[in-house]
Order: sequence, then structure tokens, then C-alpha cells
Amino acid sequence: MANIHFHRFKNISEFHQFRGLPKPEHPLISVINLDDVKKMPKGENSIVFDFYSIALKRNFNGKMRYGQQQYDFDEGIMFFISPGQLFRIEVEDEMAIKHSGWMLLVHPDFLWNTPLAKSIKQNEFFDYSVHEALFLSEKEEHTIAAIMQNILHEYHSNIDKFTQSVMIAQLELLLTYSDRFYHRQFLTRKISNHSVLHRLENILSAYFEDDDLQKKGLPSVQYIAETLSMSPNYLSGLLKVLTGQSTQQHIHDKLIELAKEKLSITNMSVSEIAYQLGFEHPQSFNKLFKRYTEMSPNNFRKSFN
Repeated sequence: MANIHFHRFKNISEFHQFRGLPKPEHPLISVINLDDVKKMPKGENSIVFDFYSIALKRNFNGKMRYGQQQYDFDEGIMFFISPGQLFRIEVEDEMAIKHSGWMLLVHPDFLWNTPLAKSIKQNEFFDYSVHEALFLSEKEEHTIAAIMQNILHEYHSNIDKFTQSVMIAQLELLLTYSDRFYHRQFLTRKISNHSVLHRLENILSAYFEDDDLQKKGLPSVQYIAETLSMSPNYLSGLLKVLTGQSTQQHIHDKLIELAKEKLSITNMSVSEIAYQLGFEHPQSFNKLFKRYTEMSPNNFRKSFN
């Protein structure tokens, strides 16, 4: 990370100046019409915000790379960036960098002393990798754009004691719709999502078949997600919608399946099985097995005799 050069913006005014925009009318929140933003320079641009960014982008005349994937912006796409998250935009063609849409920037201080200050952190999509965008239908895009327009209207109105409350309410509505649309995406992108389930099963099978498992230890959620080129939260969110289980539960299911097999067809001791499956301590294996089967490993083995 130390070798990566990136632009860090501590406040919204710095970002406005960087993109050639007028000074924001409010220091802690800004609604930007992307038609007004000057072109992004060719090459890679690595950026870190110290504030939240919610962007709806479309009609991009070209290609941009976010994370590991390349997107065509013919349809509306939303990105949610949390403070301190590094993201990269690669522009290949200097003539193909004009796009439209909206960008909402919100400094954490704007949310201070409101319920949203805490609840916004519970929206998992702020922790998704940048390449795990939300693809919107035309109807969904109109819904989001209308909320952005409401915030923009309030942004340009005279500030009074209701201004913050109204904008916070609109932001909460925006996040609620975004959560709904993400769940829709998990369900409607069936082909790719079920491919993820198949790949997950193959990754877990290959991992547990490794003779070096005792040294490697149990597979982590982070490892599985990285192997699938997803962020841990996005993967778990996807799996919960498709199967009702988190990534960790899928790992445990595979563990219990293999443990049952070894207990029923081998003469290995429970401790040997625990170590072979990557557990540092047999007690941890016993506890997990009993939690999932309501039987101890030894009692499960006796049930076959």
C-alpha cells in the first residue's frame, strides 16, 4: 500500500476543487450532478474519501474498471464508498470519459447525534468491494434519481432548523431502497449467483482434500471470498439470500459433512480427525460438531455400531 499513490480528500470542499466544481453550499454534504464534472484524466486514479460517497452513474461513453471488473455504463450503476476505502478508476480513452448521473457526498459529522450516525455503518453494501456494484433497472434508477433530486432541492433551499432532518430522512430512504435493490440483485442474477455456489463447493472440497490442512488450519471467510474475487460481506449477503446461510455456516457444513464421513468409515480417533480437519484443539472440534448435530463425535460414531 505504501507504494500506491492516491488522492486523499479530507473534506468535501477539497474534492469539489479537485473536480473543478463550485464550492459546496454546505461543508458537510453535497449533491453533484455528474454532467457538471470535468473529465477524469487518462490513466489510473486511486482515491480515498474521508466521507461517504453514494454515486449513481450511467451513459458512460466508454469503459471504466472498478476493482477487478470492467463495466459498461449504459445502465444505471450505484457505488457505495465508505470513509477510508481506497478505490481505483482506470480511464483508457481520454475522449470517452463523460458520463451522467448523481453523486451524494456526506461527511460523518453531518450525521452526528442522529440515529443514522450508527445505523449507516450497519448497511453492509458500504463494505462491499468497489467492483460489486448495484445494477439498477430503469424503474429503480428513477426511484433513486427522484430521491437525489429531493436532497438537491433541500440542499439549494434556505437552511433552517428542519434542513438537516429532512435531508437525513431522504438519505435513510435512499439507503432503504438500496438495500431492497441489492436483495433483488442477489435473486435475479441467478445464473452467475448459482455459479458462485458451485465454485464455493469446489473451493471447499479442494481445501479440505489438501494433505497440508493440518498446517494451514481451517479456511477463513476472507480466504474463500478472495478466491471467489468477492468481498466477505458481499459473499455472505449473497449466500444468505440464496441459501439462508452465511459463508461461515457453509464452511461449517462442509466440515461436519467430512467429519461424519471420517467418524463412520475410519478408525481414526476423534483427536486425529480434528487435527486432520484443521482444528488446533480437539475440544473446539467437539464443541462445533455437537452444536450442529446435537451429538458428540463419539456418540455419533457409536450410532453406527
